[in-house]
Amino acid sequence: MRGVGYRTPVLRSRTLDRCTGDRAAVAESLAAERGLTLVPPYDHPHVIAGQGTAALEPVEETGELGALIAPVGGGGLIAGSAVAVKGLHPATRVIGVEPEAGDDTRRSLEAGRRVTVPVPRTIADGQAALTPGELTFAVNRRLLDEVVLVDDEAIKEAMRFAFTRLKTVLEPSGATPPAALLTGRAGPLPPRVGLILSGGNVDTERFARLRAPGD
Repeated sequence: MRGVGYRTPVLRSRTLDRCTGDRAAVAESLAAERGLTLVPPYDHPHVIAGQGTAALEPVEETGELGALIAPVGGGGLIAGSAVAVKGLHPATRVIGVEPEAGDDTRRSLEAGRRVTVPVPRTIADGQAALTPGELTFAVNRRLLDEVVLVDDEAIKEAMRFAFTRLKTVLEPSGATPPAALLTGRAGPLPPRVGLILSGGNVDTERFARLRAPGD
């Protein structure tokens, strides 16, 4: 029997200057050019629902939380988490955390409309959104109780704390919730608080560099 061979297309990447380019526009252009299906990273109801399981699972396992703290980038994770948690326990306070240099969601909530900010210069590259998603902003405008900000030094310290005390590797964006907790930016909190530590997408060289005191 002869086997059937499949030829995998070679998809060459395009160079993108993150400080001047628009990654969403580049992705949409590539998808249109090559007939690809673009899966939105956050602004889609199925993606929002899927990300919400990050909060649903611990609540089902441990019970009602007084507060939930989660990072905010495009807004999908915090939106899904807020829907899941408040659907079960409406009194739970949901607090989002953004880097100081990329506070598009906080500004948008204050303005009552989606606001675009300059390209964020922050180590929390996973939160470097310029504008909140259309769907995510509609949810977050209704369900978020507060968005607080942390700077890059606080994020680095949270990464060091998580590695040293929790034996957990966090990428900068995933370290913003503990940064808000450790610095007191999250404010007075109830006894039972949940934090979403959203990822370890950082290579060893960058992780070591960011963990170095004073770097």
